[in-house]
Amino acid sequence: MKPIYLVIFVAGLAAGLALIPFVAHTAVAPGAAQADAQKAGLPMGWIAFGFLGQALFTGRMLAQWISTERKRRSVVPVVFWWLSLFGGLFLAIYFLRRGDPVGSVGQLAGLVVYARNLTLILRPRPSPESS
Repeated sequence: MKPIYLVIFVAGLAAGLALIPFVAHTAVAPGAAQADAQKAGLPMGWIAFGFLGQALFTGRMLAQWISTERKRRSVVPVVFWWLSLFGGLFLAIYFLRRGDPVGSVGQLAGLVVYARNLTLILRPRPSPESS
């Protein structure tokens, strides 16, 4: 993993973890699936958590674009899958808290794909001598 991607990933993860104390103590508000998060009763901490998830999720496309431009061909770097996993997880938590079933299901389904790709990437490969 390139150092710049690692810095982006760690910064996003640290920011998300830092927000947990601010968002963990809130209860689900009645009418939480309203279009406007503040009218749904979500505190600013939850809205910031949702924006962080969206930033991570968007960051995956930026990482892919930068990698593609550098190599002059379409590539999907490993950091793409990490940002997808954590961005999707943050957004799934946000949508669940908000009471949004469409957003929740959409993000939770993607988590399976992201985790599977990381499993395949990180799996030890057999050495050529063992074949």
